[in-house]
Amino acid sequence: MLNGYGGQILRVDLTTGKITKEATPGELARDFLGGRGFGAYFLFKEVPKGADPLGPQNKLILSTGLFSGMLVPGGGKCDWTTKSPLTGGYASASLGGHFTAEMKYAGIDSIILEGISPKPVYLFIDDDKIELRDAAALWGKGAIEVEKQFKDKFGEEYQVAVIGPGGENLVSYASINHDYGRQAGRGGVGTVMGVKKIKAIVLHGTKSVSVADMEAYRKAGMALYKACKEAEFLPEWTRYGTTVVTSWCDEVGALPTRNFSAGSFEEGKSLYGAVMREKIVITDKGCFGCPSPCGKYSRSKKYNLEVEGPEYETIGMMGSNLGIADIEAVAKLNLMCDDLGIDTISAGSAIGWAMECYEKGIFTKKDTDGLDLKFGNAEAAFTLAEKIALKEGLGALLAEGVKRAAQKVGQGSEKFAIHVKGMEQSAYATHNATAMLISYMTCDVGAHHNRAWAITYDLQVGRDKVVPEKVARVIWLQNFRPMFDVLGGCRLQWVELGIDRDLYCPALEAITGVKRSWADLETVGEKIWNLTRLFWARENEDFGRQWDMPSPRFYEEPPTTGVTKGQITKLEDVNKLLDMYYEQRGWSADGMPAAATLERLGINTLVA
Repeated sequence: MLNGYGGQILRVDLTTGKITKEATPGELARDFLGGRGFGAYFLFKEVPKGADPLGPQNKLILSTGLFSGMLVPGGGKCDWTTKSPLTGGYASASLGGHFTAEMKYAGIDSIILEGISPKPVYLFIDDDKIELRDAAALWGKGAIEVEKQFKDKFGEEYQVAVIGPGGENLVSYASINHDYGRQAGRGGVGTVMGVKKIKAIVLHGTKSVSVADMEAYRKAGMALYKACKEAEFLPEWTRYGTTVVTSWCDEVGALPTRNFSAGSFEEGKSLYGAVMREKIVITDKGCFGCPSPCGKYSRSKKYNLEVEGPEYETIGMMGSNLGIADIEAVAKLNLMCDDLGIDTISAGSAIGWAMECYEKGIFTKKDTDGLDLKFGNAEAAFTLAEKIALKEGLGALLAEGVKRAAQKVGQGSEKFAIHVKGMEQSAYATHNATAMLISYMTCDVGAHHNRAWAITYDLQVGRDKVVPEKVARVIWLQNFRPMFDVLGGCRLQWVELGIDRDLYCPALEAITGVKRSWADLETVGEKIWNLTRLFWARENEDFGRQWDMPSPRFYEEPPTTGVTKGQITKLEDVNKLLDMYYEQRGWSADGMPAAATLERLGINTLVA
C-alpha cells in the first residue's frame, strides 16, 4: 500500500459494463503525485491522437490527491480531466466539496470512465461494491433534484457528482455538480459525462488511509490549522468569501463589464460582497476539512429560491458582464446554471457576446427568438440560459461556445468573442494588466484564472510594464499554484489567508514518508505543464503561437468608461510577452517545448 493513497485505479468500460481495478503504480505516484498529475498522464497515454471528444475513445478521468480527505486545511479537491469538447485540447476542472474524501476512503485514487453506455446509467460505489445502475428515470432531470433523490435514497454520507440537462444535451461547456452548489465547471467535463450516458456517480467509503508517520502528520496538520485560525484576514474572508474580490476588481478596473468592453461597472456597488451579505446570505459553507468557508448559502425573496453562491466568478460573468446590477437576479442565474448543469463563466460569456451582437445590430429579434437582448435585461438572460442548456433557438448556437459561435456568425463578432484557445475568459478584465493577460494567453486549459492569478502582481510592479520579471512571475505561479490541484487541496488558504506554503511540506512528508521541497514539487508542476502543452499540439495540427493570442478587444479597443478608460496593451507588447514567455519556458518561437526541456524534465521518453 502506498502511503497517502487509496491504492487503486478503477476502470469502468461503459460500452461493455465491465468494471476492473488495478493497483496504483508506484512510479506514477512518484512522478505525477495524483490529482491533475494523474489526469494529465492518463489522458496523454491512453486517449489516442485524434480521438473525438464526444466519441468512445475519449476518457473522463477523475483523481484524488495526497491531501484529499486528510487532516490538511481544504483537503476537499479532486480533478476531472478529459479531451475538451469545447476547445479540442486539454481540459482539467477542479471540484470541491466532500466527494474526493469519500472517493479516497473507498480506496480509489482515480476513476477512468471509458467507452459509451448504450443507455443512461449511474455509477454506484460503496467500498468494494461497485455497479452500473439504470438511470433512465433520472435522465432529463436537474442536477440538484437528482442529488437530493440520491441523498434521500442512500443517506447523507453518500456523496454525489451529477450532470444536468446541459450535459445530457451536450452543451460544450456543461458542468459536473456536487453538494448542491459545487462544480467541476470548465472545459466541458460534464459534456463528456453526458455523451457517455452517465447521469451521476454516487459513492461511499469507510476504508482508512495509511500514513508514514502518524504523530508527525498530526503535528503538521495542526500547525496548518493553527496558521489559518490566527490569520488576520480570516474573519473578513469567512464573512464574504470570494465576493470580497468584487469591489476590489471594480476599483482597479478588472471587473468584466458588458462583455469585457470595460473593467468597471457604474452600478457595481449593488453587486459587492457587503451588499450581498446583507441582502441575501443565510450562512457560510465550506468543503471537506475547511477552516475558512468561502461558500455562501443565499436566499432570494424576490425569486423565492435558495442557492449556494453566487461567488465572484458568477457575479462577474452573470452580473456586470451582462450589465445586470441586481444580486438577486445573479443568484437566480446561478441556481439555474447549477441545476441545468452549465458553467456560469462560459454561459455568462456566451450571453454577453450575444447581447453585444444584438446591440450592434448583428442580431435582430428574429435571431434572438424575440428576446430584447440588451445589456441589463435579466429576464432575457434567464430565458437564454435555459435555451442554452436545452439547445433551443439561439441557445443552440451559444451552446457551442463563443469561438465557434463567432466563427459561424462573422460580421466582426470574432473581435469581441472573449476567449483563448476556445475557452471563455474568466472574470478579470485585462485591458492593461500584462501579467494577467499573459497568464490567460498561456494557461494550459484556455483563458482561466486559477492557474496563475497574476493581476495583483500587475498592480504591485506597474500594470502596463512588459518586462521579463512579470513573465517569470507568471511561470512560477503556473508551476506552483496548480500543484494544489495535483495534491487535492485548496489554494485559497495560501492565496487569501497568507499561509506560509512551507507548512505544507512537513504534512506531505508525514503522509508519504518522502521528503519533498517546493522546488521538487514545482518541477512536477512544470513537467505536467509541458506534457499538457504537447497534448494540445498533438491534437491540433495547426497549434502554435496563434492559439495563445487573446481577444483583439484587449489590444485594439481601449475602454471608454471606468478606471481603465483609454488604456490598452499594444499588439506589439502582446507579442513581446509571448516571446519572453516561450524563451523562459524553454520552448520554440512558436510555443513548442524544446527537446532539451523535455529531457531535463524526464518526459522525453514518455512522449517518444
